[in-house]
Amino acid sequence: MDSISIADGIPQNPNEERFKQLIEKFKTVYTGVQPQFLCRAPGRVNLIGEHIDYCGYSVLPMAVDQDIVSIFATTDDNEVHISNTDQSFKEGSFDIANFSISYEKSVWYEYFKCGIQGIRDKYPDIKLKGMKVLIDGTIPRSAGLSSSSALVVCAALSTTINNGIHITKSDLAELCAECEKYIGTQGGGMDQAASCLAHSGSAMLISFNPLKTQDVTLPNGSAFVVTHSLTEVNKAATDHFNIRVSECRLATQILANAKGLDWRSIRKPYELQTALNMTINDLEKFALDTLHEIPYTIDDVANLLNVTVDELISISLRPNVKREQKFELCKRIKHVLSEANRVLLFKEVCDSNAHDRLETLGELMNQSHNSCSKLYECSSDELDELTEICRQNGALGSRLTGAGWGGCAVSLVKQENLNDFIRNVREKFYTNSTDSKRISKADQSIFPTLPGCGIYAVRL
Repeated sequence: MDSISIADGIPQNPNEERFKQLIEKFKTVYTGVQPQFLCRAPGRVNLIGEHIDYCGYSVLPMAVDQDIVSIFATTDDNEVHISNTDQSFKEGSFDIANFSISYEKSVWYEYFKCGIQGIRDKYPDIKLKGMKVLIDGTIPRSAGLSSSSALVVCAALSTTINNGIHITKSDLAELCAECEKYIGTQGGGMDQAASCLAHSGSAMLISFNPLKTQDVTLPNGSAFVVTHSLTEVNKAATDHFNIRVSECRLATQILANAKGLDWRSIRKPYELQTALNMTINDLEKFALDTLHEIPYTIDDVANLLNVTVDELISISLRPNVKREQKFELCKRIKHVLSEANRVLLFKEVCDSNAHDRLETLGELMNQSHNSCSKLYECSSDELDELTEICRQNGALGSRLTGAGWGGCAVSLVKQENLNDFIRNVREKFYTNSTDSKRISKADQSIFPTLPGCGIYAVRL
């Protein structure tokens, strides 16, 4: 079912005791106030399909047990008072009817504002109520497991519940994918869809244009393990992510122009593929035949598209782009199209009865990491080291997951080898390291995960 329902009372699940403790914490933070609702939004681990959702192509993630939870009560004023169980995040407040969002600030609840803004955009005639909110999160920060998107989703869900707004999970996912752009991240919608629409026990193939999901049953005997490289990158605070979005857009528009299409109206490789009625393989061949491997300057692209640099920036780039920026168009589009094919193959293998399907899935994951590292250049020394150690110690496949440049890897392991794998990787990457951070955080940085459920809300 795609509708959002509100359960009465805390459900019996592994989080039951944690939720009860959070209720008591809320009462301590907001003296004399009884919490009314709890909303939960999970993080996700992307099994395959990196940096292609914003290009229009399907991805294959699953929700994880780690989550963002909000506990809140309605107030009579317009103020949102927000606090976090993590004391490193400062409490704050803002007017729900009149606030701004800035990705240049380091204030954590700017993401919460994004979720509220999404509801304001969709329901401009509803006067939103204030609330007192306590946030708790178990998703590692800046780890590629979608903690920021889960916070945006949790904020939007909390705002709908607080104001009696009825919205489907699909609409909420699409709304959150758009409103997260207020924080400066030009993502594609995978994180929000996984958080909103996941079903316990299944991974999911998420397609866009329009948003659609299919449950994917992972093969018996498979186990997936998340390992944190313990390097963190905030997508909203760096330019790496948005530059890749721009590179994919410029490559697409040069290819569209080469075919005589209206390049201004085509911004994603998937849109170009549809317009040309090509297969992914055919489009990849055309792209590699057309684009040169030498990086392009802004002047190069403008000349090819027969516009001025200022026109190109206004049509296809962000106003603050650096004029000396160079764009790796051939390598980026090669990654996108080969990765889009790997996602479809991964789903096909999961649906098959082939005796060697675990090995095939693992090889697809290894190819994905190699492409991310060499063509998309979104890996890191630590992630390359970590994934290699995982393969050497029993992983059939290991790849970065999430935006990259730090964060986590995900590995496919045979269930029978799971305990040995975790023990050996913990020893070789974490406890035997000369890095004190790895040693101190070894136990919390490697964990197996099963496909979890999506968002839910509870009346307390």
